[in-house]
Amino acid sequence: MSSNTNTETPSSVLDWMKWVVVVALVAGGIYGNWYYQDQSLFNRVLAIVLMAVVAVLIAAQTVRGKATWLLLKEARIEIRRVVWPTRPETTQTTFIVLALVLVFSLILWALDSGLSFLVSTVIG
Repeated sequence: MSSNTNTETPSSVLDWMKWVVVVALVAGGIYGNWYYQDQSLFNRVLAIVLMAVVAVLIAAQTVRGKATWLLLKEARIEIRRVVWPTRPETTQTTFIVLALVLVFSLILWALDSGLSFLVSTVIG
């Protein structure tokens, strides 16, 4: 029989503490914005931005924060690899989509009108 013990590493405990600090900073920013609503908007925005920067910096030091940062960096690299369509290609594709939407809306309108006519003749 094996014992199932839940041992947390010191880094995971530290990560949890960092996330508690991040949540406290966000909650403090929300509460402070409400509490100091009579202060100037500039001061409140400046305080919220500073708290958000500190919260992001703390969150970036956690395992999940580092993984998220890595994901964002890889996504930026992938976006640079994308071959974006030219303006004429975009315009042509847009007109094709609009034409198909018009055709299908006319087809649905005709089906709806035909079914409405059939139902009204059957019901009387």
